[in-house]
Amino acid sequence: MKKVEVLAPAGNLPSLKAAVDNGADAVYFGFRNATNARNFEGLNFSEAEAAAGVRYAHERGARVNVVLNTYPQGDDSEIWYQTVDVAAHLQADAIILANISLLDYCHKRHPQLPIHLSVQASASNSEAINFYQRHFGCTRVVLPRVLTVQEIRQLRAKTTVELEVFAFGGLCVMAEGRCFLSSYTTGVSPNTEGVCSPARAVRFENRGDKLQTRLGGILIAEYEKGEEAAYPTICKGRFAAHEQVYHVMEEPGSLNILEMLDQVIESGVSSLKIEGRQRTKSYVATVTQVLRQAVDAYYADPRAFRPKGKWMRALNATSEGTTHTLGTYQENWQ
Repeated sequence: MKKVEVLAPAGNLPSLKAAVDNGADAVYFGFRNATNARNFEGLNFSEAEAAAGVRYAHERGARVNVVLNTYPQGDDSEIWYQTVDVAAHLQADAIILANISLLDYCHKRHPQLPIHLSVQASASNSEAINFYQRHFGCTRVVLPRVLTVQEIRQLRAKTTVELEVFAFGGLCVMAEGRCFLSSYTTGVSPNTEGVCSPARAVRFENRGDKLQTRLGGILIAEYEKGEEAAYPTICKGRFAAHEQVYHVMEEPGSLNILEMLDQVIESGVSSLKIEGRQRTKSYVATVTQVLRQAVDAYYADPRAFRPKGKWMRALNATSEGTTHTLGTYQENWQ
């Protein structure tokens, strides 16, 4: 049985090294330009840093996936195609693409470069996945975070494309990268902005003894004195509905599949992805190390696998709101 891959994020070269040093089988990163949906100030890679990262990973037996997951814009699309060329030149192990024109360009110009279909493409059924395989030679699909384990198992039976799933980190329940809620609230697309709540649209305001958080001028939540305030995202806001004020759409918390790790692996996935290229080197090191230990423990004795308390505590300490959820991996999640 081929061992499932532990795939870690790298927002910069120190994080890439931390991921590799703590047991990642593969890492993924983007460049410091508009081709990257996590194009934050102070993060990501120059071409020279990318070359150093690829070399560091390959020397230690780890693979490198280059992320190019935004869509070419009408005013200047050339940089997207140039970045595909750079990834091929650097001898990346795969490139992660969503846009059809880029998929076609890479498939024809660089047939030796494996293509992974980005979660931004939102391909969640076998017909869509097989279409991308047939026309662009995609070898792997990154599945949206909206499928149950049973649905993933059904996909596995209907496609030969490798399945990559999110195992830990932020939980998005929208059409990935195309959230109409945040687009409406902030006036910009998460796909081009790289985040659903850009810092310039965020406000923390004291109103008497209470703290209010706003996004694009819209009240997201109100906190009592001493209550920990979450970074405002529209889907995790507390709103008035049915004569109550509560998290109408989603509770704040990080996705953490350790409690169902055996079921997820046995569903036939090829890669377990850690979300968080915008997170710290310490986060990358901690989560990669825990997931590495958990995956190794599963393969050592699959029937006896149980998540250890110390793993859960370590991951909860890095989670949003210091809590976790299984998200849509469980049937009864809402």
